[in-house]
Amino acid sequence: MRHLTTSDYRKMPWANGLGVTTEILRVAKPDGGVLWRLSMAAVVEVGAFSLFPGIERNLTVIAGPGFDLVGPGLMLRADPLVPVAFPGDVAISAVGVSAPSNDFNVMTERSLPRPEVRVLRQSEALAPGGTLCLFALDAGKVQVAGTVVTVARHDLLVCDAGVGARNTGAAAVLATRLIL
Repeated sequence: MRHLTTSDYRKMPWANGLGVTTEILRVAKPDGGVLWRLSMAAVVEVGAFSLFPGIERNLTVIAGPGFDLVGPGLMLRADPLVPVAFPGDVAISAVGVSAPSNDFNVMTERSLPRPEVRVLRQSEALAPGGTLCLFALDAGKVQVAGTVVTVARHDLLVCDAGVGARNTGAAAVLATRLIL
């Protein structure tokens, strides 16, 4: 298990230059392209999302009221703590932005199975399977493979395949399971 904190993350401009993202974890393919990536970003106004050809995206609003995602043949609502999946190679814009929102993003190469992204509330558990990433929405405790780990707000635990987890604290945890 790896325990990453906010000091391990790096800020960078969005691919389209219209905002800033905090890259939490990036796993590259041999050619340097993205195999999968976890990040956070703020959506503060109406605007276009970056295009990522060949990438599937999953976005979860972790703070703020949320917004709509609109593109050709696509209209989705990004509500707080409700994961929303969409293709990275479709021109999508955030609309209906009434106040700033922060979101957690999962990006995976299209050839991979779609990740499972869900919110674990107090005492909820995930069975073993795949690579498990646990993102703390606030300070709390998470049990991983029988060991209780204390996490600060926005810490990430990356667990090897075959490890289950339980949220033993009061704060919600955003869980992402990747089958690689």
